[in-house]
Amino acid sequence: MNQSSRRQFLTALAAASGASSMRVFSAERPQASSNLFHEVARDLPLNTNADVIVCGAGPAGVTAAITAARAGARVRLFEAHGALGGVWTSSLLGLLLDFDKPGFNQELVRRLREREAIHGPGKDGLTYHPEEMKALLEELCVMAGVHVQLHTRVAAAHREGRQLTTIVTESKSGRQAWRAPVFIDTTGDGDLGALAGCEFEIGVERACPCQPLSMCALLAVKDATALAGLIYGTSAPADQPKRSLISEIRRAGIEPSYGAPILFPVRDNLLLTMLNHEYGINATDAAQVTEATLRARAELHKVVRALRKLGGAWEGVQIAATPEQIGIRDGRRIRGRYIVGKGDLVTGARHDDAVVRASYMVDVHAVTPERNKTAAWSNEGVKTKPYDIPLRALIARDVDGLMMAGRCISGDFIAHASYRVTGNAVAMGEAAGVVSALAAASKRLPHEVAWKEGEAKLKAIGHRA
Repeated sequence: MNQSSRRQFLTALAAASGASSMRVFSAERPQASSNLFHEVARDLPLNTNADVIVCGAGPAGVTAAITAARAGARVRLFEAHGALGGVWTSSLLGLLLDFDKPGFNQELVRRLREREAIHGPGKDGLTYHPEEMKALLEELCVMAGVHVQLHTRVAAAHREGRQLTTIVTESKSGRQAWRAPVFIDTTGDGDLGALAGCEFEIGVERACPCQPLSMCALLAVKDATALAGLIYGTSAPADQPKRSLISEIRRAGIEPSYGAPILFPVRDNLLLTMLNHEYGINATDAAQVTEATLRARAELHKVVRALRKLGGAWEGVQIAATPEQIGIRDGRRIRGRYIVGKGDLVTGARHDDAVVRASYMVDVHAVTPERNKTAAWSNEGVKTKPYDIPLRALIARDVDGLMMAGRCISGDFIAHASYRVTGNAVAMGEAAGVVSALAAASKRLPHEVAWKEGEAKLKAIGHRA
């Protein structure tokens, strides 16, 4: 086929596909280097009917989207996986920590209780049914009028001067461009902030070593009551279930990669376990995360098969589900207009623009297998006092029109090891959502909106009333 005929064929093929956002391009341009590929420039369909665009539908993102929509904004929410909830659902986290916060935290607890989908008394340290969480978050987004698009990942970000104006996503629909006055990065790993050109850190210093990844799993057992002494939340002393579980795993002939494995109750004879650590993984490296995922899933199956062979209370135990996304603790921390640091935790810092008061301990999981042998996790000698996370830590320093919520906000390694739990992520999502809605409605940038305006609006829409 000559060059002219090839181009005609490709043009006809693209037209026949019927997908207006997908095009086929020839790669016949000579390459300057065998290690480089020149991607042909293209025009993309551009959507401009949003006031706020939220990238990532984990605990912070789904909260930000719902809050912004309830505050009157037109909201688009993009999620890379096939469900809302992020670490709650796609990673099967299973536990709600630092959740005794007002607002959307308590709305979720109340609605999950109405579905008999939450386990434990009070407002904190609760376990939940991940499928019920998926369904609830979907219903809340639909009721709020959030435009959700799953299976879609942010791939590029474009600025005009300092201001972020447009993002490009990739999905089965191809590459699409989206424009809005305000964007919120709730990707967990700070993907949008990095693409937009923000400074960031990962791990202990400016780069890894990072906290390990962990893969959870849902387990179906014959009789959960027979394993009561091994399950979190029983009447046994707090650490006893972990000690008992690792003894059982060792009795089965296996040394788990995580030195403090744990079982959580979900419902009836459905349990959730976390017993895996994957060390030295940079969560922004797809190849590394893939290798860690394969190892982790293999370890889970190996442990469960070994426990089943023990018989007794373990008779018939099987994996009901493993997550589509391995659990990630450390990703990018995007530099904001304030950096939450170790000193804030030690002194119990207070701020006029505080969006949440965090109280969870510093929880640094062993960064190497050697450290895991002596301590699976540590508070690094830091005794945490309840401390404020200010709105400024949720506003990008280097790019205007960009906010962050969840574990990618502006903080250091030690502070991040405390505030990264999901009760704080929800509260941050509320703040980012309401401030973004106010900014878009008044043609201001987020850093021009006073937090007292955000607080007033949250009360007006029934959050934190």
